[in-house]
Amino acid sequence: MFPAGPPSYTLLRLPLLQLLLLLVQAVGRGLGRASPAGGPLEDVVIERYHIPRACPREVQMGDFVRYHYNGTFEDGKKFDSSYDRSTLVAIVVGVGRLITGMDRGLMGMCVNERRRLIVPPHLGYGSIGVAGLIPPDATLYFDVVLLDVWNKADTVQVSILLRPPHCPRMVQDSDFVRYHYNGTLLDGTSFDTSYSRGGTYDTYIGSGWLIKGMDQGLLGMCPGERRKIIIPPFLAYGEKGYGTVIPPQASLVFHVLLIDVHNPKDTVQLVTLEQPPGCVRKAVAGDFMRYHYNGSLMDGTLFDSSYSRNHTYNTYVGQGYIIQGMDQGLQGACVGERRRITIPPHLAYGENGTGDKIPGSAVLIFDVHVIDFHNPADPVEIKILSRPPEGCNETAKPGDFIRYHYNCSLLDGTKLFSSHDYGAPQEATLGANKVIEGLDTGLQGMCVGERRQLIVPPHLAHGESGARGVPGSAVLLFEVELVSREDGLPTGYLFVWHEDPPASLFEDMDLNKDGEVPPEEFSTFIKAQVNEGKGRLMPGQEPEKTIGDMFQNQDRNQDGKITLEELKLKSDEDQERVHEEL
Repeated sequence: MFPAGPPSYTLLRLPLLQLLLLLVQAVGRGLGRASPAGGPLEDVVIERYHIPRACPREVQMGDFVRYHYNGTFEDGKKFDSSYDRSTLVAIVVGVGRLITGMDRGLMGMCVNERRRLIVPPHLGYGSIGVAGLIPPDATLYFDVVLLDVWNKADTVQVSILLRPPHCPRMVQDSDFVRYHYNGTLLDGTSFDTSYSRGGTYDTYIGSGWLIKGMDQGLLGMCPGERRKIIIPPFLAYGEKGYGTVIPPQASLVFHVLLIDVHNPKDTVQLVTLEQPPGCVRKAVAGDFMRYHYNGSLMDGTLFDSSYSRNHTYNTYVGQGYIIQGMDQGLQGACVGERRRITIPPHLAYGENGTGDKIPGSAVLIFDVHVIDFHNPADPVEIKILSRPPEGCNETAKPGDFIRYHYNCSLLDGTKLFSSHDYGAPQEATLGANKVIEGLDTGLQGMCVGERRQLIVPPHLAHGESGARGVPGSAVLLFEVELVSREDGLPTGYLFVWHEDPPASLFEDMDLNKDGEVPPEEFSTFIKAQVNEGKGRLMPGQEPEKTIGDMFQNQDRNQDGKITLEELKLKSDEDQERVHEEL
């Protein structure tokens, strides 16, 4: 695109023949060439030997035209040609500046039309002729091709070739636009194109950076719209033209594709595409968010997508880790929300762009789906769904052995795990680091039969790294139901007595009275105490495994039997250890 130049009022320099055409008027009626009937020609004979398919306008009286011609006599001898001078004739028609025959012969012509005009003497140079050039009473033959036509009353002509169904905004004065164009003269001769330079033409509207006609022709355009803009020369480059490619007094035709538009005063534009019901929390600065997005330019060209990587984009919001416009656009979003964020370049990558996919001064459009967000200070969110009608006197506490059913999913509804898939409740000892911290916390205080919903932030779940099947930094949603609860044992205990142990513990344990207790006797004795309600084993582990561990602890020398000297109660061991430390 060429810059606008100052207006020029210098008259077009005309060649000698044109000066003569302006000054000489036929005053006599020569005999001229015979008409087909044998008599002299009364009027111009017009042969239209090439008529273009499209003719948006025809030459009328008072129009300004630009045309090439060859002038010959009846014998074919050339007396003048604009081609020889490599200069078009540029003149107003029908105001006496041309010989009458040419004035008449040009009427009704279309751009790119070719005509052969036979001009009798009385409509040419008459009985006087032009000394040394055109003899008196000469019939003149002109081969003419019309290349341009316009009128001082013309305005910019805009034809909308394609308008997209969605138009987020239209070009206004002071907007900054990016567009592609092909520029031609009215006859189709190309003089410039942005496509050959591999980049859009970027400029402000209504600020004098463009020719006036283009300033006017771009107004009201939508991104993605295609227009044909015809500009008369007095709204283009006028009498001077531009360089060697745009002649003086040339009408210009631009085929324009608007890529994007923004204003330096623009802010981030938000459109909610889908709002999930029951949004109780919205993202604020400082939250950590996981989201999917498609990023495109304003004309729809895709430049990036998280979906193509099969991974969410994870970042803090409002902390400067992402472009300023996205920082602003994500705040206030709900989990599960879909929104369109339109970001002007001064809140994106500015005049320089980035990489080879985001050009300078580009408006960016992000279609975002918020998967989840949390704050590093978030606790576990607990919502009680139901409680047993009869209530409960005891609730789950650290150390308790519990059985519970659960469904685990991401906040967007993606199912991860469920105890129902295994046909049995999950088992765990609370406070024993057997489950993630957030779930452990959420299960405490539950009654048997109670149902809860737990929202567990990643720092209380699987953290930034995630786990098998769990994405990094994922917020987890649990629905849990407590099936059973058993009181736990003190830390380090495998078995506790409900009452004082027997005074003759070793003798009672030594069933065959041989002074030593093998594993079989030890197991039989412990099971009897449990069955009689005198004591209980640590819950959450197979009894045989627990009893085996107890035997190993008492068999100090690991010889496969327990003697009186080896047998000690856990409470006695702890007391001895305290004395040793003292």
